[in-house]
Amino acid sequence: MSKLLLSTLTFFLLLSFLSALYPQTQQSEGAESPAKAKEAEVADSLHYVLEEVMVTATRTDKKIIDIPYAVHRFVNTQFKFDRKVAVNDVLGTVPGLFLQSRYGNHDVRISIRGFGSRSNTGIRGVRILLDGIPESEPDGQTRIEALDFNAIGAIEVVKGNSSSLYTNAPGGVVNFINDIYFPRSFALSFNQFGSYDLRQNGFKAGVRTPDYTFLATYSYHNYRGYRDHSEDYWHIFNTVLETRPGEKTNLQLLGYFVDGLIRLPGSLTKEQFAENPFQANSRDVGRDAKRITTKGRLGLRFNAYLDKARNNSLEWTSYGTIKIFDRTARTYRIITRYGIGTSARYINKTRLLGRANEFSVGGDLLYQAGPVEEYDNIAGQKGDELQALVNEVIGNAGVYFLNTFTLIPSKMDFLVSGRYDKVVFNQEDRLLAVRSAKNRYEAFTPKAALNYKLTPSIAIYSSYGRSFDSPAGNELDNYPTSSNPNVLLNPDLLPQKSRNFEFGIKGAIFQRGARFFNNANFEATFFNSKIDDEIVPFEVYGDVYFRNSARTNRTGLEIGGNLEIVRDLRLETAYTFSDFKYDQYTARSTEVDSLGDIVNIDRDYSGNAVPSVPRHNLFLSLAYEPRLAANLTGFVKGSYRYVSGMFTDDYNSERSDSYSIYGATLGVDLHFNRFNLLISGGVDNMFDEVYVGFININSASLEFYEAGAPRNYFGGVNLGYTF
Repeated sequence: MSKLLLSTLTFFLLLSFLSALYPQTQQSEGAESPAKAKEAEVADSLHYVLEEVMVTATRTDKKIIDIPYAVHRFVNTQFKFDRKVAVNDVLGTVPGLFLQSRYGNHDVRISIRGFGSRSNTGIRGVRILLDGIPESEPDGQTRIEALDFNAIGAIEVVKGNSSSLYTNAPGGVVNFINDIYFPRSFALSFNQFGSYDLRQNGFKAGVRTPDYTFLATYSYHNYRGYRDHSEDYWHIFNTVLETRPGEKTNLQLLGYFVDGLIRLPGSLTKEQFAENPFQANSRDVGRDAKRITTKGRLGLRFNAYLDKARNNSLEWTSYGTIKIFDRTARTYRIITRYGIGTSARYINKTRLLGRANEFSVGGDLLYQAGPVEEYDNIAGQKGDELQALVNEVIGNAGVYFLNTFTLIPSKMDFLVSGRYDKVVFNQEDRLLAVRSAKNRYEAFTPKAALNYKLTPSIAIYSSYGRSFDSPAGNELDNYPTSSNPNVLLNPDLLPQKSRNFEFGIKGAIFQRGARFFNNANFEATFFNSKIDDEIVPFEVYGDVYFRNSARTNRTGLEIGGNLEIVRDLRLETAYTFSDFKYDQYTARSTEVDSLGDIVNIDRDYSGNAVPSVPRHNLFLSLAYEPRLAANLTGFVKGSYRYVSGMFTDDYNSERSDSYSIYGATLGVDLHFNRFNLLISGGVDNMFDEVYVGFININSASLEFYEAGAPRNYFGGVNLGYTF
């Protein structure tokens, strides 16, 4: 394995050296004409130049080459042949991004540079957006049931500290964008099927006229799951209506509705995992552990240029949400949340001291309230006895600024940004009126960055900034051994704060007409984060709570890129090295002793590795997409992923084994008249390796392990018509 990693590093160092020798575009003798070359480039979705890709998740529209962060952007043609059930099916190629699927469905832990790895359910530390509107709650907690990858047109990933632009985003931002920018009206039926009774069916329709654009997508998902007690089903509806009231204005109406259920098989001990890794935890079966979700959102966005030169622009967005969650565990909990949010930003482009300058200022407000009811859980059914009734209010207000100043025209830009955030929790016990609590967390998080272009298509960049991540509502649940167990909210839990530094290089080589290696994109980033009061989970009597470690140091290296070896044959690779350790951390651990009794032990975890983060994470794929006939394109891809073993708890008492997963995908894309037929299929984990796909960290009962998917097959048939 070390030889393979060394070869990968050598490849990217060589690529970086060669990139400095070639301009962005060259045309050799006998090459096709520029017009024909451009036509071929557009026709092939795998041909693109890094500089031409625009990103909006950085709060301004910028080309990737001009952004002093590690940024990725995917379009749906890049994953049209792949399995499209969960986020790990389409985002597994981003270095620095680690995805742990719990049961092969949408319930995926997303972590970037270790931020988000603490979450045993939902997503933390990474801001999730859908069409630029936060799917994340005011406190940063996120569940992504509303994402339908048949509806998604593009995905933007901003890696690293984004707290100077977004609330609770120390790890970065992922923006999922619905497929609203299609060229002509169309109708599409999509059907996907696979092992363990996977069925995903639906339709997608788009209407484009000179006055408006309309998109509607409905998807029904049903999956038995590869573990006992892990089935799920979902109804997902997404829609976008866009109009252009004037030459310089744009108005969007965005909405979705989601309804579904997922059963939770729970985690296993090492002995249970060795006996049968796909069994369910008997306790979770007895409780019929599950999540039932019904939620909807309706948003309105208005954009306008304020002058003829389009140097001043304004964007305003408002939205409302209704969410109802039923969660069965020790009790039957019903969480009802009504939310209203708004955001606005103003952008000015001008010249300052003879140099280009872009300034933006904006703000976000999200308020959410509703009752949390707890009843007896009788084998998964709600009992009649109301055990708790708490009215919960969570609010977030934040303002930010962002300024980019050109120090050297077409060469060097300096960026500075900052954000002030206030997150407020207010809980009132409706059964015991004497119990209430109010916690408030606030901070200002600045960031500065430099971007220098070595060539028009190659840049080096560096940034330093601070981040702030408040506890989530579920992380504030008080526990029996806190300093004051009688109050509603945990009085001991502090927000985590960090200082983040990164240095990187990214770029593109595009030699038009070259027979070999004529198109390549690459990136390499070194990062370091020093985190104070990192929030980590632990268990007391089978329930999960949260506490702070004192200080954590994270150092890592991300390397990634793709290379067209010959026409239509592309190599893609991503490698992440992570050295994450607790510098200073002493805490009380609740454990089960050899007699089966629960005991409290004070332990020093200083110097230990952060759990559930692999030291090495490598992905390689080789894809061939030839044009077989005038209207027929073929596709074949082989992939390989290696993940090194991970510790299961802060004590580093156990460690999962390393694993290697191989996959293959085949497909054809046929166009005839106005019809389009896409047929695809594949196999994942083709050698049926048994591995730990998800770690339930710091389990007091040592139930750390959840199996990754065994060998499984998938297929799909999409039939579309363009009007």
